[in-house]
Amino acid sequence: MNAAYSTDGQYIHPSILNADFMSIGTELDKISTADSVHVDVMDNHFVPNLTFGPSMVEQIVERSPIPIDAHLMIEDADREAPQYAEAGASSVTFHLEAASAPIKLARDLRRKNTEVGVALRPATPIEPLLDVIGEFDMLLIMTVEPGFGGQSFLDTMLPKIRRARRAISEANLEVSIQVDGGVSRETIERCAEAGANVFVAGSAIYRAQDAADEISALRELARRHTAH
Repeated sequence: MNAAYSTDGQYIHPSILNADFMSIGTELDKISTADSVHVDVMDNHFVPNLTFGPSMVEQIVERSPIPIDAHLMIEDADREAPQYAEAGASSVTFHLEAASAPIKLARDLRRKNTEVGVALRPATPIEPLLDVIGEFDMLLIMTVEPGFGGQSFLDTMLPKIRRARRAISEANLEVSIQVDGGVSRETIERCAEAGANVFVAGSAIYRAQDAADEISALRELARRHTAH
């Protein structure tokens, strides 16, 4: 099973929730030096916000200079998630809390030629997932509560990242660990040291004077502090 990225590398996925949607093409071009565009799909049920559906994701895929990483914060992931693979997302991540048959869903998504991620809310324990972690290409550990903007990074998630990385390494698996929420120059080193290798950053990149410079700086900080 191939991971989306080498677990030896460090990858930056800007979240376009912070972009100007009236100029989405220009906003996508700003982050063309990143590794993927992180698209937060919210349904106003699993989380109390509403963002993109499959048709909008398809339009973003068509316009984006880099691959699309779709993070589904939606109910009924078993039924809805395949639509985002069909829309052209290179990676589709669903929440474990929203899937009744996560292994079946992961295999269904892979048959649609997409990489597959599974996400955990901060309070969801990692341990029940560890025996089947090899079914996924990526594990997303939320470092804030999903669906709410402006939260501070939860340092209490660092031990969870460490436990996940240790289990993945001991099983000799190529599974990436993504972190999402409050990632910035101030927090990315701690995430990388704990074992994360894919970093979602929204406001840190889109509020920077130069998005490309910020992407480069974040990538270099993560690289310098990579867990060994």
